[in-house]
Amino acid sequence: MAKRDENRDQQRERILDAARSLFAVRGFDSVTMAEVSEVAGVARATVFNHFGSKVALVEALTENVFAYWAAMLSGALADEKTATPALVRNLFDHMGFGIEQFQGFHRGVFREIMKIQVGLEEGGAAARTAERAFALLQQLLARGQQRGELARDFTPIELASAFDSLSVGTINRWLYDDTSGPLRDRMVRAAEIFLRAAAARRRNANRARATTPERRARKGGTR
Repeated sequence: MAKRDENRDQQRERILDAARSLFAVRGFDSVTMAEVSEVAGVARATVFNHFGSKVALVEALTENVFAYWAAMLSGALADEKTATPALVRNLFDHMGFGIEQFQGFHRGVFREIMKIQVGLEEGGAAARTAERAFALLQQLLARGQQRGELARDFTPIELASAFDSLSVGTINRWLYDDTSGPLRDRMVRAAEIFLRAAAARRRNANRARATTPERRARKGGTR
C-alpha cells in the first residue's frame, strides 16, 4: 500500500510539472489534458483519475501557489526581531523575484488562478490553503499594529485586503499590460505605497495629539 501511494504521489507531481511547463509556453486555454498526459508520461485516464478536469488541475496548482505564499508568511511571523515594515518589504520583493523567475507559467495561468480563487469550493484544499495564508497575513499586520509600527485606524483584515489588492494588481499589470522593467522594482514601490498609507494616519494622529488644547496649555505653562 505504501509503495502504491508513493507511486500515485509521484504520478501526481509529474502531471503537475507537465501542466506547469505547458501552461508556461501556451497558456491555459490551448493546452489539452491529452497533452498533459503525454508530457507527464502517463495515460490520459490517469490524469483524469487525479484531476477530473483542467479546472481541477489549475485548482491544484493554485493550492501550491498559496502553500508557497503561506510558507513565506510563516517565515515572516517566525522572525521576532525584524520590524514589520522590513518584513512587508521583503514579502513584496520575494513575490516579485519568484514571479520573474517563472514568468511564463504565471502569465499562462495567473488570471485563471485569480478567477478560481474567487470561486474556490468551500472547504476544498485550495480554499483552506488560501484562507490559512490570509490569516497569517492578518497576524503579521496585527503584530505590526501592536508594536506601533502600523496604523491602528484600520482592522487587520482591512490592511490584509489592501495588501492583497495592491500586490495582485501590480503583478497582473506587469504580466499582461506592461512588462517593461523588472517586476521586483515595481513590487518595491508597491510596498512603499502600502507602508506609507498604513503609517500615514498614525503619524497624523500623533501630530494631532501634539496640538490638542490641553497640550498647548501645558506647553504655555512651561514657558
